[in-house]
Amino acid sequence: MYSTMSDAIHRPTPSPASTRDYALLAGFILVVFGIGSAIGIFFAPGGWYAALEKPAFNPPDWLFGPVWTILYIMIAVAGWRTVRADKAGLQTTLWFAQLGFNFLWSPVFFGLHLMWVAAFVAAGMLMTSLAFALTARRNGDTVSALLFVPYLAWISFALLLNITLAAMNAG
Repeated sequence: MYSTMSDAIHRPTPSPASTRDYALLAGFILVVFGIGSAIGIFFAPGGWYAALEKPAFNPPDWLFGPVWTILYIMIAVAGWRTVRADKAGLQTTLWFAQLGFNFLWSPVFFGLHLMWVAAFVAAGMLMTSLAFALTARRNGDTVSALLFVPYLAWISFALLLNITLAAMNAG
């Protein structure tokens, strides 16, 4: 498919990156991390979540901040690469769709306490994120696809946790 691994990694992103490109990257990181953090602060777990019965595999609360910091940076970098290479294509649409599901989950789960609805939101996030990664790879953007692997693992786990919490706390 490609003559070298370097061709596969660098193909979709215009090169070399200009100062404007790096400003756009900084903007992507600030917006994704900023909105994600603001949603996390505004819709913090609080007493309702603390009172839920939790499974043995529920991670400690301190883990979520560092994990989401890293994931939001990776999501932002993948978005930046995508917009630079595919301004109005399917890959860009899927990136924005997964981000919409991502930003919707906390208000639905922690804000509205609708755990089953949140599970559907998480499933939408997982499906659009997987579609994004597969489309990125098909388009030759291996870096963006690989940047989504930890995110896919985390949201798969989050979906399992969401469903388990909903089942354990039904009624």
